[in-house]
Amino acid sequence: MTELKVQGSGGYIIADLTEEQAKKADLGVGKLFLAPIGKLETEKMFKHYCNNCETEFENPPTIHLEENTNEEVADNLILVERGQYTCEKCSSVIGEYRVFKKNDESADIGKANPSQ
Repeated sequence: MTELKVQGSGGYIIADLTEEQAKKADLGVGKLFLAPIGKLETEKMFKHYCNNCETEFENPPTIHLEENTNEEVADNLILVERGQYTCEKCSSVIGEYRVFKKNDESADIGKANPSQ
């Protein structure tokens, strides 16, 4: 695990990411992004920067649960939780996260199944 800067739409978070999380966050533009990672554990986040306050804080952002839905967003893909990382001072959104799960881990998601 490595301490890395992860960008959000309203700032950034310094967090301890696994190699797998870092790969998800890398969209090939030279920066890491929060959205593809999903929800980070509070104890893995060390600092946050708010674009609105123009301040770096020496602790994790606040996690605000926006929605706990269990909404089916595609065949065999469920949106379990939607939330935001927010600034401790002004409550501006630093970034957002989504948590997904598959009902059937063995099902073929995203594979074409031609009709016969």
